[in-house]
Amino acid sequence: MPLGRHVEPTSRIWPSGGVHLWPPGGTSDADSHDRGHLVYAARGVLSVHTERGTSIVPANRVAWTPAGFVHRHRAHGHTDMRIVFLPASLARLVPGRPAVFTASGLAREVLLALTGPREYDRAASARLRRVLVDELREAPEQPLHLPEPRDDRLRALARRLYDDPGDNTSLAELGQQVGASGRTLSRLFRDELGMTFHEWRTQVRVGHALVLLADGHDTAATARACGWANPSHFIAAFTAVVGTTPGRHRASG
Repeated sequence: MPLGRHVEPTSRIWPSGGVHLWPPGGTSDADSHDRGHLVYAARGVLSVHTERGTSIVPANRVAWTPAGFVHRHRAHGHTDMRIVFLPASLARLVPGRPAVFTASGLAREVLLALTGPREYDRAASARLRRVLVDELREAPEQPLHLPEPRDDRLRALARRLYDDPGDNTSLAELGQQVGASGRTLSRLFRDELGMTFHEWRTQVRVGHALVLLADGHDTAATARACGWANPSHFIAAFTAVVGTTPGRHRASG
């Protein structure tokens, strides 16, 4: 997905974590850390970009980036981004690759507590981080993930639909424009991205819908912009991917 402009957020940072308050469209520089970290959007929507692709992180998800992975964040809407760094003893208990987890109610409260105004002593902070990791180990991975294609034809197709997620051109017609048959593209989607074209395009559209909702668009306008003529079909697809309806998601932001 296209990145926004680099801006400096309003930040409070300490050794174990911090808070970044981003304006809409704000983007961080590419960076990596010697400790893995969790990010959570207490308000707004985040996208996390790594060499493996883009993950969209609404308020019911927590994103994990292991130590050493180059990454970049983008804010969609006014975004309150919370960061918690994990020591190596806890980082080894979660995946050694970027991942996105469902955020339980307890996980959200612990993330907010660890990054809130109250100061905890080292022992209390360590106990809270352990509770957080235990919650994530029990949580299902539920990424809204757009893997980065390697094939040039898939890249060209992806750029077109990133720019216009509401484009309803068929795969066969898209193939004519990028120089591959629909059958070849179907195989490439399965082999490279691990999903069908329909599944991938739904992920693109729902990701774009999260961005539009964060920017204040209503459900009907968002459905049209993302290629759904029938808002009820959009609501069903959005709920299946995100786990809540567009209306409830807007209210929670």
